[in-house]
Amino acid sequence: MTQDIVILAAGKGSRMKSSFSKVLHKVGGVPMVNRVLATASTLSNAKLHLVVGHQGEQVEANCQDFSANVVWQNDPQGTGDALRRVAPFLQADGATLTLYGDVPLIRASTLEKMSALSTPNTLVLLTISLDNPTGYGRIMRDEAGKVTAIVEQKDASENELAIKEVNTGILLAPNNHLQTWLASLTNDNAQGEYYLTDIIAMAARDGVEIVTVNPENEAEVAGVNDRVQLAALERELQNQQAVTLMQNGATLLDPSRIDVRGELITGQDVIIDVNCVFEGKVVLGNGVEIGPNCHLKDCSIGDNTIIKSNTLIDDSQVGEACDIGPFARLRPDTQLANKAKIGNFVETKKAFIGEGSKVNHLSYIGDTEMGANVNVGAGTITCNYDGVNKHLTQVADNVFIGSNTSLVAPVKVAEGATIAAGSTITKAVSEKQLAFARARQTNKDNWPRPVKK
Repeated sequence: MTQDIVILAAGKGSRMKSSFSKVLHKVGGVPMVNRVLATASTLSNAKLHLVVGHQGEQVEANCQDFSANVVWQNDPQGTGDALRRVAPFLQADGATLTLYGDVPLIRASTLEKMSALSTPNTLVLLTISLDNPTGYGRIMRDEAGKVTAIVEQKDASENELAIKEVNTGILLAPNNHLQTWLASLTNDNAQGEYYLTDIIAMAARDGVEIVTVNPENEAEVAGVNDRVQLAALERELQNQQAVTLMQNGATLLDPSRIDVRGELITGQDVIIDVNCVFEGKVVLGNGVEIGPNCHLKDCSIGDNTIIKSNTLIDDSQVGEACDIGPFARLRPDTQLANKAKIGNFVETKKAFIGEGSKVNHLSYIGDTEMGANVNVGAGTITCNYDGVNKHLTQVADNVFIGSNTSLVAPVKVAEGATIAAGSTITKAVSEKQLAFARARQTNKDNWPRPVKK
């Protein structure tokens, strides 16, 4: 059956105490509503509808990539009211799945189970049994075990409050019946709202079969109302991702101290130490070792590379068997060829470092093309910025650069050249030349040291 999928994202979320919409708060580095939309997008024959209200412009702009039909609910009056506003856009046949922008960990596999049970005369309800069902609508069943209604917490009797099976809010209803049910909703309840859950009793009355599906775990249907719940779901997601990484062959020295805020792909025998953060898409080859407190974003790391502690790598490509850090920073557009070495307190930006080349410590290499087997001494910098434009430094193979050298771009250093320590290089250096550019040293005898007045 074709499916309309409605994501409700109009709520204010006042308990978040935030200046922006609740559904835009992130879990695993991704806005909650984006996670729900991404999951919904995996279902076949799906047409997405996004209901927005409070700060809806922000939500709509954030979700443009999903091409969802945006429906406004400026004066929210409950979940039933939200669906009534979407009703004119629903397909005549098929069914409508209702999801929530603040329930970010719902799994596609669970939604697929629901879809598999959907028929023109079946309503599919996602329920779960909780030890503490406080706050949830209770599932009412008859003596035969068939669902007859959902009673909201504030409208429930003492006996009804004792029921453990609760409504998650996620349901899949056939459109041929849903339009009629939505038109029949009233707000005669404790909240003065139009409850979508009231259609359950209507379905039972009309002889529509009501079937239930259960999620794999409670976190899958947990919503976020405040930052405490947001943090709890963040930890749940990180734990799930840590388990997946270990199942795929990575060693995590402490699975509770890793944060994946995007997609992390690992090869065999990867070792990740504690407190590492991965953002965007990160690919780690076989045998990669990452020390503690590293931050990797949108990068790929070749086989058998070692990244030592407190290293930052952003939008860069690292070859095989490289040695990086500790306390190194690879800024965007850095490329390291195989066996390159970037040592402690080295920063690179828009630089290609050739095979086997070494920038061991306390250096800045930016806007640079560097050949193979170059040795860069401590304290060397490329002076690539003149205050307006960036300029290129080109260093050929087998160059030796002494410590405390400044390469003032644009400048070229040819193959096999040597630059003496302490030099400021402003002109091209030819093959196998020695270049030194520094003031002649003068020593004065019996120099009187200054004294305090």
